[in-house]
Amino acid sequence: MKQVPILVLDFGSQYTQLIARKLRESGVYTEVVPYRESLKDIKARKPQGIILSGGPASVYAKDAYKPDDGIWDLGLPILGICYGMQLITQHFGGSVIAAD
Repeated sequence: MKQVPILVLDFGSQYTQLIARKLRESGVYTEVVPYRESLKDIKARKPQGIILSGGPASVYAKDAYKPDDGIWDLGLPILGICYGMQLITQHFGGSVIAAD
């Protein structure tokens, strides 16, 4: 029987594989997929949750990477790390500002 995964959406962080490895070392089945994975493919994997990894850009960049908007309506827990947290904040109407 296949285990139900936690999906890590990869936004280009150098730590994406480290995140997945640490989860696996804790006994959590983890799959790393590109941030542009289609909603259809995400649903087909039937994840327990989603982690949005970090990345090299800002959510305010003209060409900022974005996941399929449908992930917000899946009813799954979503954890954002660095850039991923910026995406969550922006999606729910917050703002991200640079620290002084």
